[in-house]
Amino acid sequence: MIRNFLFSFFFFLGIILISIFFIPSLFLSQKIIIFGGKIMGHWSSICLRIFLSTKIIIKGKENININGKFFIASSHQSMFETFFLQTIFNSPVFILKKELLKIPLFGWYLKKIGSISIERNKTTKKNINFFYKISKLINSSNRPLIIFPQGTRMPPEDRSQFKKGASRIYEELKIKCLPIAINSGNTWPKKNRMHANLNLTISILEPIKAGMAKEDFLKTLQNRIYSELDILN
Repeated sequence: MIRNFLFSFFFFLGIILISIFFIPSLFLSQKIIIFGGKIMGHWSSICLRIFLSTKIIIKGKENININGKFFIASSHQSMFETFFLQTIFNSPVFILKKELLKIPLFGWYLKKIGSISIERNKTTKKNINFFYKISKLINSSNRPLIIFPQGTRMPPEDRSQFKKGASRIYEELKIKCLPIAINSGNTWPKKNRMHANLNLTISILEPIKAGMAKEDFLKTLQNRIYSELDILN
């Protein structure tokens, strides 16, 4: 209980202080606020190591060396990956639920770095243009897109079907996909207390080539990520 309290207190205190410090960046270059996001990512790993004795392991870094554009599809069990993946990849673009943009200050940062929002389980004019916005952004920059095909944070043992939106993005972008399996829910679950003295592993898998049928892509993506999570767990 004490470790949980100390982690939560210092983690959120750090996030608040970093957010306040970077307020001027809302009116400056986007690169400055992206740097602030990287600091938050490193801060999350520091707090995990100090207060929960968590060892963070990154496997498969060689798979990042991809010629041309690619997007990232990651398992989603914790807040950890939304912070830490910014330390691995260069200025990633996140797809996130619209509600996060309404959070004071933090939501402003998300807008500033170019995050793309969607209203889940709704058909709106903005959602209809969702895939077009993604395609336009990725084609006009070298920033990789990060998606969470599970749709939301899930328990480590969950093996639900991936959302079909992931295959729509794959079909729209026509670029390689880099799958990532992260067992963060064992240490930092969505609910319940956190767990100390565990390894938290980020496994970067071999990229999936472009040009597959979207149904085959989704099945391949899901099998690769879940098979790796079975190994990590």
